[in-house]
Amino acid sequence: MPHVVTRSCCNDANCVYACPVNCIHPTPDEPDFATAEMLYIDPAACVDCGACMTACPVGAIRPHSVLAPDQLPFLEINADFYKGGRDRGPVLARVPAPLEVGEAAPPRVAIVGSGPAAMYAADEILTIPGASVDLYERLPVPYGLARFGVAPDHADTRRVAGTFDVIARQDGFRLHLGVEIGRDLTHADLLASHDAVVYAVGAASDRRLDLPGADGLGTATEFVGWYNGHPDHAGHAFDLSHRRAVIIGNGNVALDVARILTLDPEDLAATDIAPAALAVLRESRIEEVVVLARRGPADSAFTSSELLGLAAAVNVAVEGDLTDPGGLDTAAARKLALLAGLTAPGPGARVVLRYRSAPTAITPDGVLIGDDLLEAGLVLSSIGYHARPVPDLPFDEATGTVPHEKGRVTGTDRTYVTGWIKRGPNGFIGTNKTCARETVRTLVADLAARVPALS
Repeated sequence: MPHVVTRSCCNDANCVYACPVNCIHPTPDEPDFATAEMLYIDPAACVDCGACMTACPVGAIRPHSVLAPDQLPFLEINADFYKGGRDRGPVLARVPAPLEVGEAAPPRVAIVGSGPAAMYAADEILTIPGASVDLYERLPVPYGLARFGVAPDHADTRRVAGTFDVIARQDGFRLHLGVEIGRDLTHADLLASHDAVVYAVGAASDRRLDLPGADGLGTATEFVGWYNGHPDHAGHAFDLSHRRAVIIGNGNVALDVARILTLDPEDLAATDIAPAALAVLRESRIEEVVVLARRGPADSAFTSSELLGLAAAVNVAVEGDLTDPGGLDTAAARKLALLAGLTAPGPGARVVLRYRSAPTAITPDGVLIGDDLLEAGLVLSSIGYHARPVPDLPFDEATGTVPHEKGRVTGTDRTYVTGWIKRGPNGFIGTNKTCARETVRTLVADLAARVPALS
């Protein structure tokens, strides 16, 4: 009776190292780890010990015998990953070697930001005996997108905050809230009082839609911040008085927003949704949310897990050719099969996934697609995040990242990056753990090669 990884997998890979038979893949040292939608348990190799369940910070792993009806597709999803006869490697996954700073004194490190990348970096640094970390967060509360970017009805994913609470209770960890670097302290201030500075500031803005009429268009990111009570977005107003809303782009954030707009607000009442947002949603007249994609279903940007979560919660209709063109990779073929297997929507509000519908302009009445007007009261773009330049650091505007080599910022002294500001806005919460590990190992190697740390 194998265990199964389900929808809320955060890819932090704790389960990989807990497994006594190395049956959870891809592992962080395998090339497809960075692009995998989730981790997968090999049903033929699983010995049903349950160690992975204990290790998982978000409760994503279940014995197959207790799966809820909406989780049953994950039995096949996990098994499909191993159909090609994947080499599972050694009996145990390779555990990273402990960090050592050689003759240098234990380091004191400043980390700017407090989201997942920052917290995982702090955790890595604090494995060094005597090390200390100062985290600087401009907001009044910590944890970044883990707090303000996860939908309120995804309580399992939000459980990762418990892992960060454990990290924050470690000796040597100090959290400074309401402190903005560039306003309250400078980069030079941090370098003067720390052995190294790590920036984990994420990607705080959006890619903007380049269409006529799109200036000032709201974004899905702003809407997510609004319903999660983010201080930067809590004051936004959104028009929910029309029967239709349109979201341009079909990644996971777009599906989150579509689901929140079509759920019965009373299903959100017991969640952590911002009270002001819940009050507005209770008055919403939206009956249909159309999610526009310019390409076909096989190129859907959302993950299979997100689609399954959407279909389990609300009515979903698909408008597009679902014929399998052949030659698809496993993930694309799975999404196409899941889309084709959706049942016809029942009564009530619905989400429409519309393909090959590239908008050509935004108007006061909705979205133009060629010569056809898709009427809507609310139009949001959801085409990705983009980072902002960091004061005193180089910045690549095209990629929205800080140039670096394995986390070491190019042309600077004792300065490092991790998370989205390092690699761009991709991956999942747990992906930041592997990203942070690489950066911290570069930092520690640099410390060991230099003179003793500050006293």
